[in-house]
Amino acid sequence: MDWSLIGAIVMGAISGYVASRLLGGEGYGFIGNIFLGILGGVIGKYLVRLMDVQMINGFMGEMICSILGAIILIAGLRLISTDRKSRKR
Repeated sequence: MDWSLIGAIVMGAISGYVASRLLGGEGYGFIGNIFLGILGGVIGKYLVRLMDVQMINGFMGEMICSILGAIILIAGLRLISTDRKSRKR
């Protein structure tokens, strides 16, 4: 059994849920939170490397990157969703 895959799923679910709650949402369900957290982790790591920011090593650093990336992803999705709704009027 690949424990890194299970760890990514658990971290994704937690970070997706935390990010959605920080932005005033109710979460996106277990599967939605997993995808949100994993994509958020990719975005967060990319931005940390791009800006050359020193992060905490280990689980906490990964979780912080993942939550920040998920927040950016949710904000971007909400912006796109709001823009679409305003165009329909």
